[in-house]
Amino acid sequence: MRRDVHHGGDVRHVWSEHALRVLTDTGDVLEAACAPGAETRWPALYAKSLAEDDRSKRTGAFDALAAGTSEQMSGRWRDTELRAWKPSTAWFSVNAFYTGTGLRNWYVNFERPMLRTPDGFDTFDLAVDLLIAPDLAHWQWKDEDEYAHARRLGLITDTDHRAVDAARGEVLAMLGGRAGPFADAGAWSTWRWNGTWATPRLPRRAEAG
Repeated sequence: MRRDVHHGGDVRHVWSEHALRVLTDTGDVLEAACAPGAETRWPALYAKSLAEDDRSKRTGAFDALAAGTSEQMSGRWRDTELRAWKPSTAWFSVNAFYTGTGLRNWYVNFERPMLRTPDGFDTFDLAVDLLIAPDLAHWQWKDEDEYAHARRLGLITDTDHRAVDAARGEVLAMLGGRAGPFADAGAWSTWRWNGTWATPRLPRRAEAG
């Protein structure tokens, strides 16, 4: 289970939870995956923004988190298969999204380093992302506006910001040098979720927030 956890002073708030299947785990790098139907718990406003295609509710989800009023709702992963590559100490993860026609795009999610838990790991999504074409030829930044808003709210600290700036350069160097998962882009492009695998499910217990 991946959890996005925000620490505001002495208060810890679980922002989201996502059930995944572990593919490999070396201790230094975790690879995991899921397919449509995997169990999730999302911030209620964020889930509504997806359902209604309304980005204003995504902004409201950040406001609620900063105010300590964020609420979760249960959901399911939908539309794509996901394969994720997460170095334990990195401020990012590299993700690949697949549809029926194959690899749709690469997606670098900037996030805090993982903290291992009995059920998986904790991190915290830092809003900004890098969207990369399947053939690695083109890329563009995504959600810079949400990143700026989260910074204004104090959800992303100055320390986080400096780490993200460094991680941006690290990722672009990795992409340019075809390192990390980009070194095996051909194998990643043909990967698919195994239909015999069980649907990832969240633990059947109340999670302390």
